[in-house]
Amino acid sequence: MKESANTQSLQQASVKQYCRALRVPVIGANFTRVAEQAVKEQHSHVGYLEALLAMENEERDRHAIETRIRDAKLPRVKTLEEFDFNRAPRVAAGQVRELADGGYIQRAEPVVLIGECGTGKTHLATGLSVAACRQKRRVRFTTAANLVNELVDAQQHNAVRRVLARWLRFDVIVLDEVGYVPLAEIGAEFLFQVIADRAERATLIITTNLPFSEWTQVFPNPRLCKALLDRVTDRAHIIETGTESYRFKRTMEGRAKKKSS
Repeated sequence: MKESANTQSLQQASVKQYCRALRVPVIGANFTRVAEQAVKEQHSHVGYLEALLAMENEERDRHAIETRIRDAKLPRVKTLEEFDFNRAPRVAAGQVRELADGGYIQRAEPVVLIGECGTGKTHLATGLSVAACRQKRRVRFTTAANLVNELVDAQQHNAVRRVLARWLRFDVIVLDEVGYVPLAEIGAEFLFQVIADRAERATLIITTNLPFSEWTQVFPNPRLCKALLDRVTDRAHIIETGTESYRFKRTMEGRAKKKSS
């Protein structure tokens, strides 16, 4: 009996060593527990192996999603499940949930979120980003101003082509705060280049506080502005989030509750 126990201990140590070498840590950490459960529930050897492989695969998927979300450089991780559609009555929950399924990414269709500050544009864009990461898509979040600054800096180092090529590799780009800061002509041209490169090839999500009729305030060249709008709106899913800030409304409701308590 002692010899059998020693043999079993050596075998377990050997299995753990193999698991480390093969980089399957979940199997290494759970094979004895799952084996005991398999014996108790009279599972087959194949069923036991399937359970272990499923655990390893699930953990790898979870880790891959976490990595993609981290690499997306989201300002804050917010999901669509956390979005309060009751506070944003102009936003159609069904349309957003349909987008979350990811068909628009396969079809390379743009998404444009239009509304005033505090109406949920960035939350929705972030939530769609998280949903895309869960579908193993490469996502990158940036503001329009930061993207333009990166390209202007790249121009000074003769690296514009390399930077544009890097941005084109993402399945989804979120351009936040388009319209918050007027752009110089060179900045507008760079932004147009990024958008034009992705037209019908890859997905772009844009948030803006300006209706399309006022985009000339940001893009001073009328011809460039028209061409940019043509590409942004072509086959686009346009979601208007409204004008009333629910963040401000939530703050005021909180203050009112404090005063009444």
